[in-house]
Amino acid sequence: MTFTFVTLFQSIVEGYFSDSILNRAIEKDIIELSYLNPRDYSSNKHNKVDDTAVGGGAGMVMNPQPLYDCLADLKNKDENVHIVFLTPVAKQFNQNDAKRLAKKSHIAFVSGRYEGIDERVIEKYADEVFSIGDYILTGGELPSMVMCDAISRNVDGVLGNSESLDIESFETPLLEAPSFSKPANYENNFVPKEYLKGNHSKIRSLKIALSECKSKFFRPEQLKKHIIRTSYEK
Repeated sequence: MTFTFVTLFQSIVEGYFSDSILNRAIEKDIIELSYLNPRDYSSNKHNKVDDTAVGGGAGMVMNPQPLYDCLADLKNKDENVHIVFLTPVAKQFNQNDAKRLAKKSHIAFVSGRYEGIDERVIEKYADEVFSIGDYILTGGELPSMVMCDAISRNVDGVLGNSESLDIESFETPLLEAPSFSKPANYENNFVPKEYLKGNHSKIRSLKIALSECKSKFFRPEQLKKHIIRTSYEK
């Protein structure tokens, strides 16, 4: 699977993929990364990619020409590329989106800067538009890396143990139960005794109860979804 990052700041993105699971996936050719810089497509003699906003307002806006030409070039090279724009004014990305997008062969993330991207570029080239939360960031590089990480985990072969996906938060409405490692007693803090007895049925029941407690405290709307789902299943 190929991920293309359309960004003015390639170095911000590169470092994240130089270690750990995703780096191993790159070395095994399971995923591939490429980069395009809109500045390389600018027709301006100073390679400018921004201009003042039409209608007034603070800050600069990424103007259409460099991105039009950049994305046209990308589409010419791969007409099946799925182009995603990152912006706070969009649907919020979630785990179901990550699983669905993991089936694509090529995804391009377009990272905005300044006060955003000229809307005409989004209207022409966006296959999907996503936000990662209700807050403002300096640019779209962090959201694009978040999405790439979440999607990559669902690509076959990226995780060493594919069963890891089955127990993660958001695979069910409940948040994931607390995790513990050895030793069972660390500085007089003990793991739950049921975890040590080997009765997998009881361990599973305890984990569900702990998941319900976590969900009730942190994400009550997720607990409500769980209650509705289990009532239908009965």
